Amino acid sequence: MHIVSKILIGFIAFLHSYIMIFEMFFWESRGPKVFSSFPKELFAPTKAMAANQGLYNGFLAAGLIWALFFIKDIKWQNNVALFFLFCVALAGVYGAMTASPKILFVQTIPALLAIASLYFSKYIENNS
Repeated sequence: MHIVSKILIGFIAFLHSYIMIFEMFFWESRGPKVFSSFPKELFAPTKAMAANQGLYNGFLAAGLIWALFFIKDIKWQNNVALFFLFCVALAGVYGAMTASPKILFVQTIPALLAIASLYFSKYIENNS
């Protein structure tokens, strides 16, 4: 896996780890500051929903960390990373359509850049 791919995947894993922590543990305290357009009185009733979303973000981060650090076979490392990157990209598209267009830039674009980087590094590897 090329260094650019590793950096992008590491960034995305970090981002989703941060989102997991935010949604699972700081939804009521930091949430109103981050999501200022969301009514403040809804943060407490939606705490369990946010924690559930956070758990899913944690799974995405865990899959990328697994691919990045624990899978030694390059082919499987790339395959697992691609799977989780596509999941991140699709979740970002859905989030952009249903919650906020900003999610497209925060989630989908970095995931697509990492996917392109993986394919580009595979192309270089096969042609050298």
